[in-house]
Amino acid sequence: MAFIDSHCHFDFDAFSEDRAQVWSRCRQAGVQSLVIPGVSIPQWRQLFALVHTEPDWYGAVGVHPWWVKELAIAPADVRRAVVERVEHERQRSGEVSRCVAVGECGLDANIETPVEQQLPVFEAQLDAARALSLPVIVHSVRAHADVLRILKKFSLEEGGVIHAFSGSREIAEEYVRLGFYLGVGGTITYERAAKTRRALSDIPLEKLVLESDAPDMPLAGRQGERNSPEYLPQIAQTLAELRGISPEQVIAQTGKNARTLFGF
Repeated sequence: MAFIDSHCHFDFDAFSEDRAQVWSRCRQAGVQSLVIPGVSIPQWRQLFALVHTEPDWYGAVGVHPWWVKELAIAPADVRRAVVERVEHERQRSGEVSRCVAVGECGLDANIETPVEQQLPVFEAQLDAARALSLPVIVHSVRAHADVLRILKKFSLEEGGVIHAFSGSREIAEEYVRLGFYLGVGGTITYERAAKTRRALSDIPLEKLVLESDAPDMPLAGRQGERNSPEYLPQIAQTLAELRGISPEQVIAQTGKNARTLFGF
């Protein structure tokens, strides 16, 4: 059984000193593939330089809400930059592109940058994803109502994934109806996350993907530590226990879901 980490910031400096050793441990733990999201335009070049060093690493092109404040270009130019980078990667990669999504993009009501400033940048990336026929990796923090409204407006055929889903069953079902998968990460290992644990216990397994969000989102018992995709087996084990099924079922189905979503 092979795990797919559908969201891992493996290009971040937190891994710069021991990335090869961490990846070796990941492989030993059964992690087969990583999807590494984009967060800012200057980062994309380095991200894909890294992606092309390993056959089972894939990237995405996006502007994360936390990096919106650093933008020196208009939303229309963000759309153009996304399209140009994706097309560049498609030409570079040949038959199977190593760029598999647009994102990480979305809305975050927990940061200083006003949601009103984030909105046009998010919409520009959704418009690019629609034009490119790519799924989107969506960041939604205390913004589900706005995110759902905007996703309904764009009606993306390729859908996407709601990264690090945290919310009620009702909200989860709305995303699923729009054709989105839900990202399951370390949050479910915390007993206090009862609402999210219940929601992810009830949503069809066919609509879930595993993710680490490493180096962030550490598992229960590892607070304050650097997170790593090598801990995906613990997330799968917790999800299996919550659903009353075997870890093998979780691994097999979530892996199939990730491959279907991202096309590799």
